[in-house]
Amino acid sequence: MINWCNIGAWKTLFPQPPQQRLQSPLVAASRLTQPPITLSPFLQMEPPEPLQNDQTAAAPPSMSKNAQKRLLRQQRFEAKKVEKKAQMKEHKKREAERKRTEWAEKLASLDEEEREKLIEQRKGLRRERMEKRSEEKGQKLERLQQARANGQNVVIDLEFAHLMTSTELSSLVQQIMYCYALNGRCPVPAHIWLTGCKGEMQDQLTRIPGYDRWLIEKEDKSYIESFKDQKENLVYLTADSENVLDVLDPKAIYIIGGLVDRNRWKGLTMDKANEQGIKTAKLPIGSYLKMSSSQVLTVNQVVEILLKFLESGDWKHSFFEVIPLRKRGEAGTEGEGKDEDETEAGADDEDSIGMDTIKRQKGRASVQRLKLEYFNPRETKQNFVNGLLGVTDIFWYLILMNN
Repeated sequence: MINWCNIGAWKTLFPQPPQQRLQSPLVAASRLTQPPITLSPFLQMEPPEPLQNDQTAAAPPSMSKNAQKRLLRQQRFEAKKVEKKAQMKEHKKREAERKRTEWAEKLASLDEEEREKLIEQRKGLRRERMEKRSEEKGQKLERLQQARANGQNVVIDLEFAHLMTSTELSSLVQQIMYCYALNGRCPVPAHIWLTGCKGEMQDQLTRIPGYDRWLIEKEDKSYIESFKDQKENLVYLTADSENVLDVLDPKAIYIIGGLVDRNRWKGLTMDKANEQGIKTAKLPIGSYLKMSSSQVLTVNQVVEILLKFLESGDWKHSFFEVIPLRKRGEAGTEGEGKDEDETEAGADDEDSIGMDTIKRQKGRASVQRLKLEYFNPRETKQNFVNGLLGVTDIFWYLILMNN
């Protein structure tokens, strides 16, 4: 039988939390009998919802207006890209169907003998194309094999992958693909190296169809380790260098920084070369062209300029063929420091570039000048405001005249 006057019996029947063990059981019993306290609607608060695994306690910062505009432009670009791709696919499908229909109608209009003759002629043309393609492929492989043996070494440094976003990495992969295609078509190809190829960069490169059959060197280690016995021949090409590259040394190993940074990391390649104690150089762009912006070029542009120089031995021809017109201050202008004789002699060298190229460049320059002159957004906005003011003046003038 329980003694209700014993406090220990109360404790066994009504266990209390640790923070209330010093209170008497009578106080606890009185609390059980008290009505619940109702809070004012202003003081009532709902308990917070538990955070999911992918949520954090801190709310993400709101996007700025410029960031929202950039995101909207990117979304529109992606949507247009998908739509354009679908349109091109549908157009190819219609063209293939049209050609099949024309071929069937053409065969149907001929007799048996002429039909067989036309079919054999078409098969012969197809065999010729296949043989020509196979021959070109064999010549390309032979040139690339010779370049691996005694060609000009060109290294693309891929150790900056951690500084780039996924979009920038994809852009760099596209540039590398373009470099390999250019090198295969070039009569004097170079020996291309990919160093520091690992992580996400390697994952994106391995997704390229046929990448495992590329005739280039793929190294996951740095160029310092790959050419540790030829460190004195390493030359890092950077626009921040003070040394101008006049000619290409066959023994030198030219390094190109594989970085797509939208000018976020200035002087990064120059600092890296200085820390590693290797030589630096820059292309002689200022001696032949007046750039409208910085002399920083993309990876595929630098590789193409080097390939053009290996083929022709002329820097001016290489720059005019590769550097786009939008990056030049004036189309075809020579750099400062040239005397009049050199400038006149340079004008006679237009034939080496090709008159078609010169006319095309001048035409593009004219179009750009027209765009700047007639399609200036600020001038258009100002003209619109002035027009509104003029309409308002006429409106008030007519009201005064009626009064």
